[in-house]
Parts: sequence; C-alpha cells; structure tokens
Amino acid sequence: MLIRKGKTEDVPAALQLIKELAEFEKAPEQVINTEAKMLEDGFGKNPVYRMLVAESEGKVIGIAIYFLKYSTWKGKGIYLDDIVVNENFRGQGTGMKLFEAVRKEAIEEGCRQLHWQVLDWNERAIDFYKKFNAEFDAEWINCKLHFN
Repeated sequence: MLIRKGKTEDVPAALQLIKELAEFEKAPEQVINTEAKMLEDGFGKNPVYRMLVAESEGKVIGIAIYFLKYSTWKGKGIYLDDIVVNENFRGQGTGMKLFEAVRKEAIEEGCRQLHWQVLDWNERAIDFYKKFNAEFDAEWINCKLHFN
C-alpha cells in the first residue's frame, strides 16, 4: 500500500468513497458535492482542501481530506474532515497510515493542533482515535449554517 498526495485523477474515486461514508452514516441524501466542485475546490486556482490517497495495486482504497485552520489562541492547525477507507480494506492498517500521514503533514507544516470530529455512536472510530491518546471534547458544541 502506498500513501501519496491526491491528484485530479483521484477525484472520482474520492467522491465514491465519500458516498460510501455517507451510506455508512445513514445520510446518503446529504452528499451534494460533485466531481467538478471537488476538482475546483481542491485543485483549482485557490485550493481549499488537501487530499492524501491510500493506493493498493493502482486502485484508490482510502482518502484523507483536510485543510489548514487557524486558532487565535494556538496558531496554525489542520482540520481533518474525513478519513474514508473502502469497506473491503478496513482493519488492515489503511486508516492508521492515512491518519499518521496527516499527523506528519501537520508537524511538517508547523501546526500546533490537529482537529477532527467523530460521531458519538461510531465506537470503532472512537476506539481507533483512542490509540493516539486523542482528547475527546465534551465542552464545545458544534455549530453550522447551511447555504444553498
């Protein structure tokens, strides 16, 4: 297995994995992203996300999508939006390698923190993050606005 930076030709496979994740999270109807938007947003004039890809035998089997963030108290950080591994390749260390690669990117970028979210019912993911001695924050409430 190879972990590498994502390329434009990885976008179709990445979107398929995102749809797989949405199925797992019981919210497939909420995926409104498109290949065209992912290409523009990640590889266009002003990229807003970065992507790492796990590849096996020439096939994309996992992705990590993340972006730079800023904390007024801590400085630069990375927000890991998603790690997605194809169901057939879970439990083989792919997620671990993707997470470690994002962690390494954060350190190399001089980031002070790595942030992400995990659903409270996703015990497998929670157990995964506990292996890294992650802090689970019960104090902050997630907020969002939706725009069409």
